[in-house]
Amino acid sequence: MFVAESPALRVRLAVVVPKHGRKIVERNRLKRRLRESARLELLPRCLDRGVALDILIRARSHAYEAEFQRLRGEIRELAEVLCSQSFS
Repeated sequence: MFVAESPALRVRLAVVVPKHGRKIVERNRLKRRLRESARLELLPRCLDRGVALDILIRARSHAYEAEFQRLRGEIRELAEVLCSQSFS
């Protein structure tokens, strides 16, 4: 995950899922899972705390085997750290 202060005064999110030898169906499934996890966990926490960040999530190869709940849990943990920090 890469993070920077957002000049847009809101949270912006990008998800990058490299091929890692996987088919498009698997890559799209992982992208959907990561975006949904971020929508449920990361964005609300940042909005509640008034944090404006640009966040880039880049999936690693082992993310393809992770269950949705594990991905969501990891993003929840990162959200707690990111949304409590000040990047000024």
